[in-house]
Amino acid sequence: MPTTTAAALAHEPAHGNQFALLTQRRFGPFFWVQFLGAGNDNVFKFAFTVLVTYQLQVNWLPASMAGLVIGALFILPFLLFSATSGQLADKYPKEVMIRLLKSLEIAIMVLAGWGFLQQNVPVLLLCIFLMGLQSTVFGPVKFAYLPQHLSERELTGGNGMVEMGTFVAILLGNVTGGLLIAMPLVGPTYVAAACVLIALVGRVLAHAVPVSPAIDPGLRINWNPFTETWRNLKLARGNIVVFRSLLGISWMWFFGAVFLANFPSFAHDVLHGDEQVASLLLVVFSIGIGVGALLCEMLSRRHVEIGLVPLGAIGMSVFSIDLFFASRGLPPSTVALTLAQFTDQTAHWRVLIDLALLSLFAGIYSVPMYALIQMRSQPTHRARIIAANNILNALFMIGSSVLAGALLAAGFSIPELFLLVGLANAVVAFYIFMLVPEYLLRFVAWLLSRFVYRFKVTGDVNIPTDGAAVLVCNHVSFVDAVLLMAASPRPIRFVMDHRIFKVPVLGWLFRLAKAIPVAPQKEDPVAYEAAFRESAQVLREGDLLGIFPEGGITRDGRLQPFKGGIMKILATAAGDGVHGVRVVPMALNNLWGSYFSRIEQSDGQPTAMVKPFRRGLFNRVDLRVGQAVVTNAVTPEALRERVAALMD
Repeated sequence: MPTTTAAALAHEPAHGNQFALLTQRRFGPFFWVQFLGAGNDNVFKFAFTVLVTYQLQVNWLPASMAGLVIGALFILPFLLFSATSGQLADKYPKEVMIRLLKSLEIAIMVLAGWGFLQQNVPVLLLCIFLMGLQSTVFGPVKFAYLPQHLSERELTGGNGMVEMGTFVAILLGNVTGGLLIAMPLVGPTYVAAACVLIALVGRVLAHAVPVSPAIDPGLRINWNPFTETWRNLKLARGNIVVFRSLLGISWMWFFGAVFLANFPSFAHDVLHGDEQVASLLLVVFSIGIGVGALLCEMLSRRHVEIGLVPLGAIGMSVFSIDLFFASRGLPPSTVALTLAQFTDQTAHWRVLIDLALLSLFAGIYSVPMYALIQMRSQPTHRARIIAANNILNALFMIGSSVLAGALLAAGFSIPELFLLVGLANAVVAFYIFMLVPEYLLRFVAWLLSRFVYRFKVTGDVNIPTDGAAVLVCNHVSFVDAVLLMAASPRPIRFVMDHRIFKVPVLGWLFRLAKAIPVAPQKEDPVAYEAAFRESAQVLREGDLLGIFPEGGITRDGRLQPFKGGIMKILATAAGDGVHGVRVVPMALNNLWGSYFSRIEQSDGQPTAMVKPFRRGLFNRVDLRVGQAVVTNAVTPEALRERVAALMD
């Protein structure tokens, strides 16, 4: 664990939520710096777009093309310079980078202010490109900063705050820029003053951002953007879970770009509304994203919970498909509806609710992926991985514009385009979840721990967030492993009785989780030895191994004697050079007597899964996690005593 992350853990408040981070120096100044930066980008961009669309007549920049050109110029640096930006963020202290970038923002906004006062379109276009470049460099700094200062338990909440802040800033920036530039005679002057003032405030706050040491100060910068872009993408592919998460995030930007780009036309041609209605759609979408991002911490119990990603994907598809049906049969109108007229019609509320919920689920979808990338990326390469994400995001957004334009040109309506995107989202999500089963497994664990049981975890800070460890737990039911998955911020490889793989559904689930089957030595000596070799390999790779030392599910609810397999696993790992493995005792309580425990009798034998809802729904189940034991203090008897002490 990096020193800064360890420090974050040491200073994490025992009780608090993501909003409490705003009061702390390690997060508050950084949050407001990025908030003001995103807001300033959009004050400038939107004011400039309105200026060249409604107020100036520029022969070489038609009003119909202004938004497209401005958007393209802003996103171009993300394609060209993201790879270089990732290197800079890994090589130099992040607080230094943030202060330099905010100083650059002041210079760019002074030039842009002159461009507004002179109404010099080429200068303003240059400033759009420069602000895109400044945002390109800031992106890897921003997302690599968080894991240096936030613990694993704070990472989801911190990302949620940043995501919420970004979309609120975009919204406020668009509104502010539009209102200021529309002021007769003084509009350009007010926009110029606002942009410079926001940049100055951001620079003052940047001085309060705490020290964030360089991760790889010896890195030699490759200034060739093309070769470095290719190298970054190859680097990202080195961790398949991280790379496919990058693709998942990029798909979310593809999905969102289709909606954002078509709101004006959707409001005008389908909803028969005026400009205020188009603005309402943007407001609803932005608030939905922000609320979804903030919900992630509550839904994840303050862990990086990627089980939320399938939930988000399902909601995105369901409500984008329903948006298509909600858009059909709307009452006709011969004049553009004002905001009041639009909201007076009940049929339009279904459209707004669909839009709010699909954006809310998009926020739930994206935040855990960002947190996963930050947590699983190698610290010395983290900023470059995030730079690779920015490159992919830009490519996907460009692809979104091209594909949406082609479909509309081919005769598809905007609601039909939304329908196709919703269906495509379901296909893409299913494909990603099959490629990376961890998402699906965590989703099942998340559902079980929240909608079947009321699952409470105590002492989860004792589950290591990095490095090899063995999790040792009592064995009460067929779903013990699934509940442990729900409690752990990292994937767990379980050693399980080979017979459980024959149980319908659960067997498929555990195969998907790459559980290690073990058979009694007398029954299958080959499988027995293979299980220990594979278990040692898990520890050698620095991962979590889960075992149930009783050797089987309890038949009477009592803790059985522990077998010696744990000693053989540790000895095999030590023989491979793996020493100092932490062994973490855990105990499940109140699970005996549930549907999945062997409390029923069948032909005189204890059996499970006979009477559904035998204890009703939402029974309280507890997992208590004890402090780790060092390897040389491990014996089956001592471990059993520790687990017993955690039980009711």
